[in-house]
This record gives sequence, C-alpha cells and structure tokens, in this order.
Amino acid sequence: YEFEDFLKTLFSKMGYQVEQTKLSGDQGADLVVVKFGEKSIIQAKRFGGKVSNKAVQEILAAMSLYKAHEGMVITNNYFTPPAMELANANK
Repeated sequence: YEFEDFLKTLFSKMGYQVEQTKLSGDQGADLVVVKFGEKSIIQAKRFGGKVSNKAVQEILAAMSLYKAHEGMVITNNYFTPPAMELANANK
C-alpha cells in the first residue's frame, strides 16, 4: 500500500483530484484521478518480477465499472510481452 500512497501524493502534486479506492474488492482500480473533467483509474503494481497481462485485463474491466476515460497500470518494474500486446491493442 506504500506504492499506492506514493502515487496518490505524486498525482496530487501534479494537480489531479485523487481518490483512493478501498483496499480490497476494488475491482482492479487502486486510485481514481480526475483532471480537467477527465477521470482515469490507476492500478498500482509494485512487483519484484514482471507484470502480467492479468493486470491489463483488470484495468480494462475496471474502466467500464468506474466509467473512466482511461486506465493505467503503473509499476516499478516491467511488463511481460503479452501484457504490452494487450495494452497496445486496447490503446
């Protein structure tokens, strides 16, 4: 949860209105950020290994649930090739 708190502070400093979702049962979104009327959701993944396409699938599903304009998976690491392929296919 420290990584989520870090991102919350970072996006706040960048001028976003930030809301942290509940810690469990968040349906794939850790933060909801709004700037200029555009809502985005963020999934934070602090991993020792690469982030798989499961994280991308979750954020894509969460975008509909939260009615977000865009979704982001932010990590301290890298993404697997299938995760990158899925993300690129969904813009």
